[in-house]
Amino acid sequence: MISQSPLPGSKVVIDAGGLAEVLKNLTGYGYTLIGPKVEDSAIVYSEIQSLEELPQGWMDEQGPGFYRIKKTDDRHYFNYTVGPTSWKKYLHAPQQRLWQAERQGTSFRVIPEKASDTSYAFIGVRPCEIKAIEIQDRVFRGDHYTDPHYDQARRKSFIFAVNCGRANSTCFCTSMDSGPRAKNGFDLALTEFFMDDRHLFLIEVGSDKGSMILEGIAPEEADAQVLATCQKQTEETAAQITRRLNTDGLREALVDNPEHPRWAEVADRCLSCANCTMACPTCFCTTVEDTSDLTGDHAERWQRWDSCFTMDFSYIAGGNIRSSTKSRYRQWLTHKLSTWYNQFGSSGCVGCGRCITWCPVGIDITEEAAAIQTNPLSHEPIE
Repeated sequence: MISQSPLPGSKVVIDAGGLAEVLKNLTGYGYTLIGPKVEDSAIVYSEIQSLEELPQGWMDEQGPGFYRIKKTDDRHYFNYTVGPTSWKKYLHAPQQRLWQAERQGTSFRVIPEKASDTSYAFIGVRPCEIKAIEIQDRVFRGDHYTDPHYDQARRKSFIFAVNCGRANSTCFCTSMDSGPRAKNGFDLALTEFFMDDRHLFLIEVGSDKGSMILEGIAPEEADAQVLATCQKQTEETAAQITRRLNTDGLREALVDNPEHPRWAEVADRCLSCANCTMACPTCFCTTVEDTSDLTGDHAERWQRWDSCFTMDFSYIAGGNIRSSTKSRYRQWLTHKLSTWYNQFGSSGCVGCGRCITWCPVGIDITEEAAAIQTNPLSHEPIE
């Protein structure tokens, strides 16, 4: 047993009782626990109180336009991949009041909305989701603009990552260098495994906050056998991932082929329902709505999630500049996989596969990208 709290960079082992203590410690430090739980026939991220609420024995099955969960005799707590929700809803809220205004005689007073004081501990953050959070950090905490609500939530958050022990057919994180093992960006990272019928968890300490949370738990030191077992599990998970996105030359292929016939072909299937953007952990488009009461003495401004697939999103004076499904799907895919680099220095995709699973007609982003990349109309270099 290790008597002192492990330092950042340490790798230790705990059992289920130790994991329960970690969750209690997080609560004791004032964190609100957000973790995976079974709700409405899906595994979603929601507030939890204890280890018992985690989806032990539950696993998911996913495919294009397909998602199911089932109860098994397996004792794993984290034997699922990703569900319909992401941590985005806690960092970049689906709806957020920005300010209120009150009439004061012939003038008015604007009351800015204060950022929430809630400290979230995110339990079970997958490696691809860590990368998604890092991407949104560049959007909302950049040099030119910082969203105060997002920034407050991020500064007060605790990231408890979980390395993947299995993959689904829609996963392609290996193509985006975002999994199946977390490399950084976490306070604690967990690998769940069994050894000699013992249910154990390898814990990697990623920060001083992570070290603090392990105080009083007295974990075991991770030996060579444990490390080899977990490494093998990671390699086996990576081998299960067969879906690929070839990023070589993809940026140029997408922006150089705005009239490729594939855009019309996919538009014939696309419903413009915006499911892909709602489920995506990096999409960040919003709209602003102003409301007032019947007296006219009180007004509010709200920010709400929106999507480049909705008709009103691209409406400007004179009309809608993307009136066709073809133009909206082209905008989404080209931005996600190409022009996102121009804005933020990386792809906007992390390979989580949510857009494939939650598309009602099973449109596959990797298939659509490959169709244009392998049969381009133009080979001219992008300026």
